[in-house]
Order: sequence, then structure tokens, then C-alpha cells
Amino acid sequence: MSGPLIAVAMSGGVDSSAAAGLLRRQGAAVVGMTMQLWNQQRMPDLIPEGGASGRCCSLDDVYDARWAAQHMGIPYYVVNFEDRFEQEVVKPFVDDYVSGRTPIPCTLCNNFIKFDRFLETAERVGAETIATGHYARIAYDEDSGRYLLLRGVDRSRDQSYFLFGLTQEQLARSLFPLGGMQKSEVRKLAAELGLGMADKPESREICFVPNGDYAAFIDRYLEERGAGRADIGGEIVTADGKVVGEHKGIHRYTVGQRRGLGVAAGKPVYVTEILPAERRVVVGADARLLRKEFAVREANWIAFDDLREPVRAQIKIRHQFAPAWGEARPGSAPGEAVIAFDEPQRAVTPGQAAVLYRGEQTLGGGWIV
Repeated sequence: MSGPLIAVAMSGGVDSSAAAGLLRRQGAAVVGMTMQLWNQQRMPDLIPEGGASGRCCSLDDVYDARWAAQHMGIPYYVVNFEDRFEQEVVKPFVDDYVSGRTPIPCTLCNNFIKFDRFLETAERVGAETIATGHYARIAYDEDSGRYLLLRGVDRSRDQSYFLFGLTQEQLARSLFPLGGMQKSEVRKLAAELGLGMADKPESREICFVPNGDYAAFIDRYLEERGAGRADIGGEIVTADGKVVGEHKGIHRYTVGQRRGLGVAAGKPVYVTEILPAERRVVVGADARLLRKEFAVREANWIAFDDLREPVRAQIKIRHQFAPAWGEARPGSAPGEAVIAFDEPQRAVTPGQAAVLYRGEQTLGGGWIV
């Protein structure tokens, strides 16, 4: 093996293991590293009978990653980022929900752990470049002198939405070996490499929520922090202020939600707004979810330095959202922008991200206010 050392973030799943195997097959010098992010035995009362399933980063996953590294003959380390992960991902996740927002912890993990702290740790073992199993691509544009983030070839797996916060320095030092492949090809590759997890189910749940119940996790986490559960309930109201029900915490609701409202309105109603200062959940007809213009904060631009003039783009406001045409224009303060769709879109949700695309390119994005 030759060339600069590449540190591969190995979660124990098929994607990261196949990424390491592909680089190894191509002759690269590879070291595998698993990030210990959360104590899976914490909050044992929330762990369902038979153990949690559908999550990454369990002890079994660490075992699988270690086995895969040994099978491929590459060095392997487990690095503990639990404290940083809690401060940069878990705590903001909880704070966002209790503030009426719907967070994306995977994006925070990418921004502050996988492409930040992990890069720093990789340097300590002599690796200047990292690689992950994300379905996205990186290219360098000679004309602009910038690294570009492109969508994954497998559109059903494309993860560029979660990577909009990556900086030029992070992109310059990262590799996505699977970005040009279909998921079926990745599983075939894993089988060819003799990796036992070739048919391993995908992790779809948030790694630190053991039973998939976000509200129960938040309640338990608040208790751990001594915040308690007092005074978090409130009223469910209509747009004109009519009280139609009560709730046990705004963290149990998200804009666009229909089920579990406990409101007998005689017709379908949805959460249209969350008012954290008043601890009120506003409900209404589906038509009230339509919104054409909104602001974003903490914007990060990949295709250009800053947003200095209006930009036409296709815009996603959720991961599972077909991009819709609109325009982004500069906001009133640094890091802010105003997004205007050509046609109103449903359930623009505070805390989610608005990510802009032009063809294959991910232009950048920001957090919906």
C-alpha cells in the first residue's frame, strides 16, 4: 500500500466498511477509526426489551467494525468523542425541541464531529485525509478554485442534504468513495470483499434515542440535567386563539404533524405553528401549512464565498422533499438569507435545513428560522 494515509470513519455498517475496502483495493494506505459517541447503556429504562434496534454505534457495531478492519488487514482504533457529541449534538437536539424547533442531529454530527473533531484526531495518527460511507461526491472546480459538493449518484441514498455545512477545508480533506455507486453495487462489493455485514440492515434511527421515542428521551434527559418536567405543558389552540385541547410539552410536536394531537375537530387538523414563549401549539387546516417565503440563519455556502446577490436554485426543506424552484437572496445580517419559493410549499419547519441545488451541485444552505 502506498500514498498518504487515509482515516476511514467505520461505524460497523456496510457502507463505511465497503468504503474502507474499496480504498484498500485501490492501493491506498488505510486506517479504520470508530467514533464512540454515546453510552448505549445510559438511560436503561428507555431501552426496549430485546435491546434497541435500527441504530448505529452500538457495541455490536463496534465489534463489526473491528472485525472488518482485521479482515482487511488495516490498523483500527476506537476514539471517544462522547463529551463533545453530547455538547454539540445531543444538548442542541433537546434544546431545539423544547424551543419549538425540529432539529437534524445527523447534520450537527457531520459539522462538529465527523468532519471536525474526527479530522483533528486523524491527524494524530498521520492521516491528512478522511473518508466516510456517505452517498455524495466531491469535485474540484479549476475555474473557481473551489471544492464542490455533488449529489450522490444513487438518488434514493443521496446524503448531500446532511452535508451542506461542510467548509472548503473540510471538503478538501475528505473522500466519499461510494458517491458514484448504487446501494446494490455497494452490497455486492462488500460481499466480494468477504465482509460479513454485506446484508446488514441499515441504521435508520437516531443513535442516542434507544427506543425511537424522541419525547421520552427528552423528558429523561431533562430529568438527568435537573431541569425537571414542571411547567412544560400548555394549550392547543386554533389560529384565532380558541383553545381546543391541552398538551404535555411542545417537544412532542412538529410543524405538519397530524397524528397524536388529541383534538376532536371533526376534520383533519395539523400543527401549523409552535409558540414556545406561550407554550402553545397552534393547529389548523392543511392550507395553513403553505408558506412561500422564510428566513434561514447560519448559512454556509459551498459553491461561492457568500450570497451577495439573488440566486436561483432548486431548494429542499427536508431530506425527503422533492426540490422546488425558488430564489435565495441576502438577509439583513451576516449568515442570514431569505428563501422565496416560486410556489408556496407545505410545512416549512423551523430547525430543519433549506439546502440549495443547481443540477448536481449543492450550493449550500442554512437553518430555517
